[in-house]
Amino acid sequence: MRMLLVLICAAALHAQDPKAEADARKAMDAFMTAFNSGDAQAWSLTLNYPHVRLASGTVRVFQTAADFAREDKDYAKRLAPWHHSAWESMNAVQSGKDKVHFVVTFVRYDASGKVIGKFPSLYVVTLQNGHWGVQARSSYAP
Repeated sequence: MRMLLVLICAAALHAQDPKAEADARKAMDAFMTAFNSGDAQAWSLTLNYPHVRLASGTVRVFQTAADFAREDKDYAKRLAPWHHSAWESMNAVQSGKDKVHFVVTFVRYDASGKVIGKFPSLYVVTLQNGHWGVQARSSYAP
């Protein structure tokens, strides 16, 4: 909660960019769609590189889409009984012409639609070579 308040205060000091936020939000939705597809290759294409994930007490850095897809090819099995995820909330707290910070909560569901986890997170979406993609994620998800 303290981090959220710091981010919200920092956001007040930074001009928001509505176009960047709209484009970055589309990238976030593409990320979730690809994640739910179970296709690591498709998911890797929604990211920008190097891609950083902070979770479960570790920091993982993926230099390329091929590295990401290879290392995360079995993620759907690892997350069992996970079936799909959805954004519960997504708030842009800072934005500029080529980067947007989102404070989000995502929810994991099993096949029956039962909630199996809710995770507050921070996502950084960047514009690289005309491509909006998730470049960094910090979450409390395992």
